[in-house]
Amino acid sequence: MNLELTLVVLVAAAFHAAWNALIKIRADRLIVMGIVTLAGSVFSLFLVPFVEAPDPASWWLLCLTILLHTLYHLFLPIAYDHGDLGQVYPIARGSAPLLVTLGAFLVIGEKLAPLALLGVLSLAVGVLALTFERRGGIWKQPKAIAFALVTGVLIASFTLVDGVGARRAGSAFGFALWSTMGSGVLTFLIVYARKGRETWVVAKQNLGTGAIGGVLQVAGYWIIVGALAIAPLAMVSALRETSVLFAALLSTFVLKEGFGVWRFISAGLITLGLVATKASK
Repeated sequence: MNLELTLVVLVAAAFHAAWNALIKIRADRLIVMGIVTLAGSVFSLFLVPFVEAPDPASWWLLCLTILLHTLYHLFLPIAYDHGDLGQVYPIARGSAPLLVTLGAFLVIGEKLAPLALLGVLSLAVGVLALTFERRGGIWKQPKAIAFALVTGVLIASFTLVDGVGARRAGSAFGFALWSTMGSGVLTFLIVYARKGRETWVVAKQNLGTGAIGGVLQVAGYWIIVGALAIAPLAMVSALRETSVLFAALLSTFVLKEGFGVWRFISAGLITLGLVATKASK
């Protein structure tokens, strides 16, 4: 991964933390998630004529990632109902790199150099360290931890599927485009089936949030899928998890959730992970 690609992935990480914060600050997070994902689908639709469609050989992977992304969209707001951004986000994102590293090795035989592996491990441990705060740790909010861990498994799963699918599709952005549209529409339909007319009431109150969140979500995802198509899966996933740093800033200064000693330790470990993954290339 060269410097330009690294910076672009970091921008995607910032986008991801931002739209998660938008979901967290709203009252009915499930409905807002449905609105954000539907907005992302609408934005994606305008780009269909300009992007090559994915090869039929990748369609089964496309269907699988749409399902995994939809489950992720449903579990994430539930996790935020039980815990704050500074707790749920790092657990969900931090558990993913190790799982992606293992999955990439088992599925496609991808191996990392020792220094790169150290970086992935440091990033994972760093973000997970945020979960051991005294006032909101795993022993005090088990439901938040459980839903966040399930979300982490889903993140790892669709990251692996996206990486393989983007390579088989012939067009990484075509794969990302159709995945975004499919999961966005499916998520909204499930939310509407659950919430009914309340969905439209909340939608009218959150049109701006939905539009901004949709743009951030789609742009961030397309960047990551493009990176996954040309760079090691585990390294892209690890760099993407630096979104935890951005989430920590939002948690501290926007949501006023505090910044304890564990978060300083985590920031140091994440920085070490970034240096290690960069220095390995």
